[in-house]
Amino acid sequence: MVGHYDVAAFIWPAYHHDPRMEDIWTEGDGEWMTVRNAKPRFDGHNQPRVPLLGYQDEADPGVMGQHAELALEHGVNVFIMDWYWYEDSPFLERQLNEGLMPAIKGTGMKFYLMWANHDAGLTWDPTTDDTDIFWRGAVDRETFERIARRWIESYFSHDNYYKIDGCPVLCLYDLPVFVDGLGGIDEAKRALSWFRTEVKEAGYPGLHLQNTYMGHIPGDILSICPDLEIGPSGAVNAIGFDSVTRYQWVHVAGAQDREYSEWGEIGVDDWDSMVKRFGGVVPHVSVGWDNNPRFPTYREIVRDESPELFEGFLRRAKGFLDTHPEQHRLVTVNSWNEWTEGSYLLPDERSGYGFLEAVKAVFGDTSET
Repeated sequence: MVGHYDVAAFIWPAYHHDPRMEDIWTEGDGEWMTVRNAKPRFDGHNQPRVPLLGYQDEADPGVMGQHAELALEHGVNVFIMDWYWYEDSPFLERQLNEGLMPAIKGTGMKFYLMWANHDAGLTWDPTTDDTDIFWRGAVDRETFERIARRWIESYFSHDNYYKIDGCPVLCLYDLPVFVDGLGGIDEAKRALSWFRTEVKEAGYPGLHLQNTYMGHIPGDILSICPDLEIGPSGAVNAIGFDSVTRYQWVHVAGAQDREYSEWGEIGVDDWDSMVKRFGGVVPHVSVGWDNNPRFPTYREIVRDESPELFEGFLRRAKGFLDTHPEQHRLVTVNSWNEWTEGSYLLPDERSGYGFLEAVKAVFGDTSET
């Protein structure tokens, strides 16, 4: 049935100029510089990736209106905007404020935020293999309250903000970093309880809090946040998330020069076990993985992704929802535009509109929902 499922694609909002990154992305249009300058590392390596729509300014509402129309025509009816806060101010927010929100007003396109609260560093600098951190993602309680009020006042009130049972959805990317900044699991729970209360006082029935579950906790976080030793599942449950999803299959399946078909099998293998552990599960499907453009030396990749194989995994996600009617009928996809990670639905010179057509074949046309 058209519109029976919501398909949400993550957006990496780096394809516009942000003065805070102009020393790294020096050509004036964000990370398009890295996309254009990518080099193949072996015979048959699909680099550089060339967008059929061109190197667009994604902070332009005309561009984002085109993207929203394209998405709806192919069965994607939600964008999940990666949202950042570093050094006491938002980062890469212009695409959302100036591009997406005005473009989709009055349309059937929805959006919600994923707070990409990870540390930021030289991974975004394609001239070096160093990954040194220059901005920390952890924030204290006072800063978190400022951030949460910004979400409520600036975004939740938008007519196109995505809600589940009337509750605005907010996705948290990096749980260990969040807990570290707040000072422990108990402090993090109290901060989120305050956030839920604030959302209700703003007139909503509640908050739907989602986590991009990675299934592991980095050792360096454990050294400063020992209460996370209850394990990743225990930490997620202790916080009290309403649902879990993935951001990228690389977080659960790695890269290791895998074939896409094998990689995807690992990515979808634990949906049922996640239901038992967490209750609310949003199945996730990734398009691919190749982050070589961001580094001068070779990085392992996932090989031989194709629209046909991708479509098969989308059908698996649909089947999971059909056999779990208690789950909200939402699927997440990585991603709309992760060009420098080799995982995007937007059309390119190699596959054309193939990956978008795969979504349409499974989930239909959402342009009239």
